[in-house]
Amino acid sequence: MTALAPPQAPGPARSRHRPALLGRAPQDTPAGLGSYLLLSLTFLFAAFPLYWMFVIATSDDEALAKLPPAVVPGNRFLVNLEELFSLQDVYFAASLINSFIVSTVVTASVLFFCSLAGFAFAKLRFRGSNTLMLLVVLTLTVPNQLGIVALYIVMGRLGWNGTLLAVIAPGLVTAFGVFYMRQFIVNSVPDELVESARVDGATTMRIYRSIVLPAIRPALAVLGLLTFVATWNDFQWPLITLSGTDYPTSMVAISDLASGNYVIYRRVLAGAFIATVPLLVMLFVGGRQIVRGIMEGAVKS
Repeated sequence: MTALAPPQAPGPARSRHRPALLGRAPQDTPAGLGSYLLLSLTFLFAAFPLYWMFVIATSDDEALAKLPPAVVPGNRFLVNLEELFSLQDVYFAASLINSFIVSTVVTASVLFFCSLAGFAFAKLRFRGSNTLMLLVVLTLTVPNQLGIVALYIVMGRLGWNGTLLAVIAPGLVTAFGVFYMRQFIVNSVPDELVESARVDGATTMRIYRSIVLPAIRPALAVLGLLTFVATWNDFQWPLITLSGTDYPTSMVAISDLASGNYVIYRRVLAGAFIATVPLLVMLFVGGRQIVRGIMEGAVKS
């Protein structure tokens, strides 16, 4: 007669649910306490400089000398803003308008030309396309600082130095935008769909307008947000070509606020906070589009 093995004690509840968790998608798996704690600490660490900038922008000159640093906002925010916008040698209000104009024009141009170029490299067959694409990618390895002198000479020959055209023209098309749109179009627009539209008599621009554009809207949103933020935050080239003129951008105006023998940091940080607000609004509104575009590109690839 065979002896029966003693029944084993059931394992912990966590081990019984582990096989079920293995089949779930990451977005369907509930986060634990450690995840929430880590995310909260990361958020506080990343947001504290912005919060402290707001604290100094609402305080007086004595807030910087306090130890430990002040962490409670003051009541001088409107006073500091009034002083900031009344300065005659900084033109801060005009700088915000100039930054908005430059960022909007550059973003619209990048979305149009980069999506067209990406469509051409992805779906059109022409001699030398691979070589040209390789050259576009290789330009990403060249630091921007190497072309500053040549760019300044070219803009001087055109008579654009000291104007917003000198800031807008170099950013109308970007190599990263062309490469990004090309990769997204390759994975999101089937060749059969393009060929069937061409058989039906659609022109190249009609295919681009009716087939490609609706398919790449998430990528356009991502590229548009990244381009707007990068153009708004651009400092080196606007400082070189616009410094000392009546057409500064917001970053140049903040640099002017921080120059001189005596720097009033509450004005500098008030200007920095005001210049950051449009970016926070755009990232808050379009943050979902950034995640959606990145995730769709990852899944398609």
